Amino acid sequence: MQVGEIYRHAEFYNDPMTGALLPKYLVVLALPDGGDIVARLITSQHEDARPKQPPCHHGAPYPGFFFGVIGEPLMKNSWLDLRPFDDLDIDVFRGRLRKGVITRICVLDNKVLRAALECVANADDTTRWQERCIRDAMAKL
Repeated sequence: MQVGEIYRHAEFYNDPMTGALLPKYLVVLALPDGGDIVARLITSQHEDARPKQPPCHHGAPYPGFFFGVIGEPLMKNSWLDLRPFDDLDIDVFRGRLRKGVITRICVLDNKVLRAALECVANADDTTRWQERCIRDAMAKL
């Protein structure tokens, strides 16, 4: 596992209409020693209300970082959602990875990754701990 990897979590949330488990995609932003995974979700929702330029947007209604089309299977314009997101338990994540519930999709280009990390580090809803971990990850790139 490394910073910048995109994963698909096949059972991330329940469909409110059917109760079926649905997938979400996420990006690993930091892997602090002995800590949990700092990550954010990827979304393609509300394209008409999300700016594309500049890519980093901290304002209302949806703070995010614009990726564009990432590639198969993410074939729509996509954004890194900058709203609050709890860190992921690394042991649970690894267990779901082993079981195939979570699968690695791709890794972001370092130039895009660095810009996304800077954007998330400065986001209003990023905790101080997350910011420190993200900045440490940036320093290692």
